[in-house]
Order: sequence, then C-alpha cells, then structure tokens
Amino acid sequence: MNKASYDVVVVGSGAAGGFAVKELTERGFDVLLLEAGRSITAEDFRTDFSGPREKGIQLWARAKAALSGQPIQSKVAMYAKQLSHLFVNDREHPYSTPAEHPFLWIRGKQLGGRLHTYGRMLLRWSDYDFKAASRDGHGEDWPISYHELAPYYDKVEDFLGIRGCPDNVRNVPNGNFVGPSKLSSAESEFKRKTMQNWPDRQPIAWRYMPPNIKRVPQPILAAQATGRLTVRTDAVVEQVLTCPDSGKATGVSFIDRHTREQHKVQANIVVLCASAIETVRLLLNSRGGKHPDGIGNGSGVLGRYFMDQVPSIIMGSVPGHKGSELDDTVPADPFYGVSGGIYIPRFENLDQQTAGDFLRGYAYQGTIGRLYTPQDRDAKFGIMGFGEMLPYADNTITLNPSRKDRWGMPIAHITCSMRRNEKAMLGRQVASIEEMASNAGLKMEFNGSVLGLKEGAGGAFPDADPLSRFLFRTNFRKSMVMGAAIHESGGARMGSDPGSSVLNAYNQCWEVPNLFVTDASSFVTGGCAGTTLTLMALTVRACEYIAIQRQRGQL
Repeated sequence: MNKASYDVVVVGSGAAGGFAVKELTERGFDVLLLEAGRSITAEDFRTDFSGPREKGIQLWARAKAALSGQPIQSKVAMYAKQLSHLFVNDREHPYSTPAEHPFLWIRGKQLGGRLHTYGRMLLRWSDYDFKAASRDGHGEDWPISYHELAPYYDKVEDFLGIRGCPDNVRNVPNGNFVGPSKLSSAESEFKRKTMQNWPDRQPIAWRYMPPNIKRVPQPILAAQATGRLTVRTDAVVEQVLTCPDSGKATGVSFIDRHTREQHKVQANIVVLCASAIETVRLLLNSRGGKHPDGIGNGSGVLGRYFMDQVPSIIMGSVPGHKGSELDDTVPADPFYGVSGGIYIPRFENLDQQTAGDFLRGYAYQGTIGRLYTPQDRDAKFGIMGFGEMLPYADNTITLNPSRKDRWGMPIAHITCSMRRNEKAMLGRQVASIEEMASNAGLKMEFNGSVLGLKEGAGGAFPDADPLSRFLFRTNFRKSMVMGAAIHESGGARMGSDPGSSVLNAYNQCWEVPNLFVTDASSFVTGGCAGTTLTLMALTVRACEYIAIQRQRGQL
C-alpha cells in the first residue's frame, strides 16, 4: 500500500474477490484488494512431497493434522496430505456452534482462499434454483432469473476456459465451453446402465476449470496487468467504516496479521467477498452510528437464512476395471493431478413433485475409475451427494458475545441444523446412489451420512489396518455433519424488498448504497449444485452495475 484512499476496496481474494478486482480495474477503477491470509509462493505447490497422493482415508495423516492444529480441517471428505497447509489452523481461527448442532467450517486463508482446494467443477444454476419458491411455495424467489445471469455465466466461463459438453440437461444449463470434457470408461458404463433403468437420471461429465499452473488466480493476474490493483495480504479486516451523518461506507479498518497494528483505508466503494460466514461476521461487527445492529441489518435479516448443502458419501470398487484411468483431456497438473469426473444432476421434484416427503432435491459429484489405485487391483469409485437445504430464519450466523479471536474480533457463532425436510431428503439421497451403484455393478464398501453408516460385505477400506478402520467407523458421522459439503451460503441475502433482505438485485446493500456483497452470503437459496460459478457471475454483474452507476454519478 502506498496511499490511504482508493476508488474501491475489495475484501477477500477468492472466487468472488478475484473477479471483482478484475472487472473493476479493467473498467478504470483504482482498487485495493485486502486478504486476511498470507501470500502464496512456489513452496506451497511442491511436487517432491512424500506419502500417499490419493485423496481418501489417510487416517494417520488426518490424525497428525488434527493434533497439529487442524481437528476441523482434517475432517474434509476427500483429504489429501499435500493440501493440508492450504487449510487454516483451527486453533488460530476459532468459531463456536451449539453443542447439539456442530458445523464443519472448512477454510483456506491465503491469496486465492479455497480456490486452491476446491474441485474446480463449475456448474450453472437455472430457474429451478432461482425461482424454486414459485414452484413449491416455500420461501422466496431470487430477485433475478437465469436469463438475467446467463450473459455473466458466459463471461466467466470464457475467461476461465471451462471444459464441458452440451448435455442439454434442463436444470443444469449448457455453458460456454472451450472444449469437451469426458467420462472414464467406468463412468460411461455407469451412465449407460443408469439411463437404461431410469431415463430421467442423466449422468454427465464434469464441467470444470483446468488447473491453473500459475497458482495465483487468473482474475487477480488480469487485474494486476492493468496496473490499477494494489494487493495487501495479512490484512484482517475488522470493520466497514461509515459516515456518522449519511451512513454511507467510507472505507475499512484492518489489522496487520503479524504486527497487530491497526490501519484505516478510505474508499468510495466497498465490495465484500470474504465468504458467506466471514462477510456476515464483518457486517455484524461494523456496528455504530446509523447501523447500531450491524450494517444492512435494519430489517433484522442479517445473519439469518444461513444454509449449506446436505452431504452424503459412497465409496467402493469397480469390478472389471483395474488401477486408475487417467484423463488426457487436459495435461495432468504436477501438484493436483488429473481433472474430471461424473455428475448426476438433480432429478427429484423438478416439474412435478416426485418425492412426497420432501421439497427440492439432491445431486451427486464424484469419480468412477479415476481414484488412485495400484494397477493390479480393482479400480475405485467415490461419489458425494449434495441435497438442497431449505432457508430457515433461525439458521444463523451471529457474534459470540464472550469470545474473540487473536485480533480482537468476536468469533462467529454458527447455527445450522437440518429439519424434517432435509432428513427425509437425505434418507432418499443415500438410498438413490446405492441403488444406482448396485444397478451398475459397482461394489460398495460403505455409504452414509450424518444419519448413519452402512458397510458392504467387506466393510469400509478393506485394505486398511484394523485401527484405521475402527477410527473411521467411530468418526464417520462427525465428519458428515453440516458444513461437510463446503457449499455454505446465505446470511446477507438478496431480495426485492428491503424489509426482508440485505441486498438488492445487484448485490447492493439497501441501507448503504456504496457497499456491495457478491460472495455466497448473498444467496437466497442453497441449491444442490456448487455455488462457485454462480457467485463469480453475480460478481461480474454487480461490478458492471457499479461502473454504470458511477458513470451516472450515482456512486
């Protein structure tokens, strides 16, 4: 930082923050990007590490990580030892939950955030998501439609070079693809056998972003190329500053993560992209002046309607296929390995109510025949299920009144519990993938969710040692509680009525018009596909609106 005032300050350098700085600098704004975590170097992506490269049980590596400060992060479903340093130390970043409703908050604190650990699969949402309330009568619709967001999906996909196929699935719209993706031979067999038995279930190949060998997120590199971006890492933002008279945002205050020195920076516009939970925590902590209960909380909605998708997982072997089938669609990344997999879009409760005991639906994401396996053994499969949680006003993010982090900010208190609808959905979600796996001739080792674990004839991880298998069974349900899907959203939702929402249709705060929130905290519903592409598209759209409003003298 070489000055105290900028056109825009962007908080958070992940999926939303990266696109915010790209769009704004390319439109002529002088932008400061603040990231609470550290910068990244080539050392973060070394390829000479020892130990297993496969993602999976790795019980001893998980145990070591838990003892060294990652008891939460080490519960991530597809754990990989080489990625552990890209997740936070839980001791340094505490949060609280009700004892009866634990929540796994999986996080990365470095330039790029969780972009370094997510699966890179990027799917569009549709009006089955944006207008779900109009279909089933629960909750509220988004204030935008698919048609309004589609051009911004196009822009994001084109910039990132998304690979995929035009599968013509009605609730997962086709994208703007630079080239095809493909199924493994085992995945193709699974698709054929599934559609023979259930024509309405159409598995497709992943639509994904190829690995980024430059490691710094591509949008941030594009913003730096303009010469109008300043990046400050190790900057823990504690408050959005506001004018005591007008209530408008005037900038932010932040604390140096190492020296704990406080800094203030002025900005004409503030864009929050810190992640669903962190953004809500920051807004709640920005109390004072015309915002006694936190910025944007005049309606009392801030922090409410928090959601995550409902997770399940099934793993096993693939008789008739040996070892691992490598995908040659794009070159393998020397750090992350190969890309690709299979996705089973939601098929329940679309144009009509097919499941009588719950609303909305679920989808699956995983791989068949791609997981690391010795060439003389049956190939492996692993598939996670993701169910849509309905928005409930009492699923909340609040500030813990009695605990602060090491930088003096109240820690987040997260309350996120399933209700009857989600439990009924989860039961069907687990049963549906098991029946599809059995129909395709896959051999299940285990299948389950927070509701319980079911093992096949040989049990879970039959080649592992007895103690590892015991620890897996003992801890399975704890690793599948809410948060395990890592698709959390809501808390500062968009809407068409300032009395029931925090943001308008352009992610602009109703009460503070020069404040924008474009991460997943802005979501109205949680969907069952990944959230990343949608929040990227929302960010591009919001930044276009910022530029137009600035030209008109409205910002």
